[in-house]
Amino acid sequence: MSRGAGPGPARSRVAIVRGSIDPGEVLALVGGAGDGAVLLFLGTVRDHADGRRVDGLRYEAYQEMAEGVLGTIADEAAGQIGSDRIAVVHRIGDLAIGEVSVAIAVSSPHRAEAYQASRYVIEEIKKRLPVWKLEQYVDGEAAWVAGRKLEAIAEPKEMAR
Repeated sequence: MSRGAGPGPARSRVAIVRGSIDPGEVLALVGGAGDGAVLLFLGTVRDHADGRRVDGLRYEAYQEMAEGVLGTIADEAAGQIGSDRIAVVHRIGDLAIGEVSVAIAVSSPHRAEAYQASRYVIEEIKKRLPVWKLEQYVDGEAAWVAGRKLEAIAEPKEMAR
């Protein structure tokens, strides 16, 4: 993982990896004595897309560039919520149905900020991360997924703490 320094919980750690993502390891990178919320989001490979049955995926990336963009996204989220305890891991290579493709862990003093940061990270990954997805269909065909313009994230309403 890149970023972060010193002992104690990780600070805005990011990685692009070829092997399996262990959710427990990602979750262990965040958290602190003052945090009342620890949140883990997992994106997994599903068995369908746009009305077609999917057999698996391949993600490709220029790893160094992708890690830089991922770090920027994590830093932006950290700045929004005032907690730099964010870890993000995105997988590249061949993935089977059910495997974890992205893990986002966030800890903060309150749940609203943790949810806000996690949502921001996944939406910005979808918009900006230079990772390309090849869907492999059960009929033997494969197709690169075109980028999509996503709607802006609405600002969350103030939640009770």
